[in-house]
Amino acid sequence: MSTSPSWGGPAWEKRVRSSARVRRASGKSVLVTGAAGFVGMHVAAALKRRGDGVLGLDNYNAYYDPDLKRARQALLDRAGVFIVEGDINDAALLRKLFDVVPISHVVHLAAQAGVRHALTDPGSYIHSNVAGLVAVLEAAKAADPQPAVVWASSSSVYGLNSKVPFSEADRTDRPASLYAATKKAGEEIAHVYNNIYGLSITGLRFFTVYGPWGRPDMAYFFFTRDILRGKPVSIFEGPDHATVARDFTYIDDIVRGCVAAVDHAGKSTGSGGKKHGQAPFRIYNLGNTSPVSVSDLVSILEQLLKVKAVKKFVKMPRNGDVQFTHANITLAEKELGYHPTTSLHSGLKKFVRWYLEYYSTSLSKQASEEDRSISS
Repeated sequence: MSTSPSWGGPAWEKRVRSSARVRRASGKSVLVTGAAGFVGMHVAAALKRRGDGVLGLDNYNAYYDPDLKRARQALLDRAGVFIVEGDINDAALLRKLFDVVPISHVVHLAAQAGVRHALTDPGSYIHSNVAGLVAVLEAAKAADPQPAVVWASSSSVYGLNSKVPFSEADRTDRPASLYAATKKAGEEIAHVYNNIYGLSITGLRFFTVYGPWGRPDMAYFFFTRDILRGKPVSIFEGPDHATVARDFTYIDDIVRGCVAAVDHAGKSTGSGGKKHGQAPFRIYNLGNTSPVSVSDLVSILEQLLKVKAVKKFVKMPRNGDVQFTHANITLAEKELGYHPTTSLHSGLKKFVRWYLEYYSTSLSKQASEEDRSISS
């Protein structure tokens, strides 16, 4: 027995059109996949604020707390951004979205994230990061006119590369994790669609993005939770107690890079699935250029939370994590005007303020709901 899709119909199409309506001269109509995700929510909100038409797409999977994704959705809903609930692998849904609105740009941020989760569910990475990317590029290829595509690759593609800082011209053929391998595969697939079909494609290699509304599977997030609960915080060390460090990049800086990539994307050149000229294909690092050790990250959190962490130093496991990341952002500075401005201390200060407010509100709401159920 066939089931009808959960999308479609006149009311649904009206919401799609309203959300994607451009409200400024020379504005863009942008489809943001993964719009209920961390980066997706912030990018969608920024584009909407400046008057672009923005339509979201998200499947609200349970890799981490779907309630957090729903809270982000509520925020975007208030801003006038409609998030269509659906999967990027649903070709019929993607076709429908391109039919209903003239999408000029796709910001493709939907992905299965996280290095360690791939050890237990490798198939989800192939489904989202490889098959899902192909589905989005197929829809973009077939659209008339074709949109420009900006998508999230990852700094993890540098893998076992030991030359730092990481530059876009460096080797990326030695991934350390399945997640990294799927993002590297995505870059190669994107190149094919640019070469054969004339899609304008910009890949963005994000470096450890953090900030308010962030992902609970990221170290800074669960360190904050564990420090407040008095639970031990595991600090990874490399061989011979070597420092593990990350190029932590604040969400507002990443968003500015994403928006600049949209504005500098250049046009796709294909129609009817055929290429009619060269289209831009570019890859940029978006980082902060200031790697900070995990020990220093914990020290900053201790200061901001006014709580001493219970530290446990452990040898870095062989699970696909790398010891060090450091972005060379010369190309993004030159071509996108990208200039990160937020230090880790000031960025974490904003995150901690959000975290305490969000979770105190969630806990009080949960408590009042429990009280109501007891009294009823």
